[in-house]
Amino acid sequence: MTGSQKNVPRPIQRSHTLLAHWWESGARDLPWRNRSTTPWAILVCEVMSQQTQMSRVVPYWKKWMELWPDAATLADATPAEVITAWGRLGYPRRALRLKACAQQVRDRFNNQLPQTYEELISLPGIGDYTANAVLSFAYGQRVAVIDTNIRRVLTRVFTGVESHGGATKPQDKVLAEEVLPGQAQEAVVWNQATMELGALVCTAKNPDCSQCPLNGVCAFLKAGCPGLGEGRTRPRQHFRGTDRQVRGVILAALRELPVGSSLPMNEVDNLWPDASQLGSCLASLDDDGLIEIVGGDSIRLPG
Repeated sequence: MTGSQKNVPRPIQRSHTLLAHWWESGARDLPWRNRSTTPWAILVCEVMSQQTQMSRVVPYWKKWMELWPDAATLADATPAEVITAWGRLGYPRRALRLKACAQQVRDRFNNQLPQTYEELISLPGIGDYTANAVLSFAYGQRVAVIDTNIRRVLTRVFTGVESHGGATKPQDKVLAEEVLPGQAQEAVVWNQATMELGALVCTAKNPDCSQCPLNGVCAFLKAGCPGLGEGRTRPRQHFRGTDRQVRGVILAALRELPVGSSLPMNEVDNLWPDASQLGSCLASLDDDGLIEIVGGDSIRLPG
């Protein structure tokens, strides 16, 4: 399909129009959707929102951008400050990778987030999705953005089958390119709107098809929603009792301490009843650079 998309099939053209109209009235008022939001701030949002609901991200993003409005200010922050500000967002290694990314943006790119895929993908913690999201949402380029929500919408609407999750496949990218509007600004709206639709309406288990702007062109709905909600590549892991919970308990205790303070091991031992699991999680946090073990008798956030 050409960039101008002069011969776009009518159902695709119709979906572009319908979803653009829905976006104008149905999109959430999220703070990073302000036109004054910088490319760096959009990158921070994209990193924070990986595997995390947008509604949870908002207060952390606002506080983060107050503390560190650009890459240079974040680059100068200590790891302890960054981990503390990350709070309960989960997967705290993302915070350290974001700091490492900020250092490279400051040092390699004069504190300006690059505008090419190759340069973005070279930054720590920036993968294919994040690079394309920045190119689209921050720089207005015509690129296909594919996350779980977008893939679900596109697969259902245009192929009539359920999206089975897992890693992005070559056919997912082909489909996303085929249905992407030809004009850059329209493509940006399309990316934003399909992502929003997947988050709010075309959800994994309970899609609200009666409220979907694409219900008149959706091949999945016309087919009777075959296999709805099936096909997860792995079962969801319950949070309670997992290493993720134990790591979170340890970091939460450290975040409550005054800056630079350590938590004695006898107090650490009281954080979790399973001593073996606690020790394993302490070791993994140390390996990830999220804590420091001080003299064998206390722990602290890294300086």
